[in-house]
Amino acid sequence: MSVNQLKIGLSNKEGQLGFMSTRGGPREGAGRKNIGVTKKVSLTLTDELWEKVDKHCVDNKMSRSELIRTLIESSNL
Repeated sequence: MSVNQLKIGLSNKEGQLGFMSTRGGPREGAGRKNIGVTKKVSLTLTDELWEKVDKHCVDNKMSRSELIRTLIESSNL
């Protein structure tokens, strides 16, 4: 059985400390790409509207965020 060695190093993100494996691990540019700025909002809807939103998302294989983003992009704001 081999023992994995760990190193503690500085992350590229604002000087945070992180554990680094001697093999593999996080790489610059890896992972899901950002599509914009994330801001948390609270949305109050009736149970009926939430059911419609969730059904639409399941039927169209999309997240709530994707649905809301699509609706905003298609409007004339």
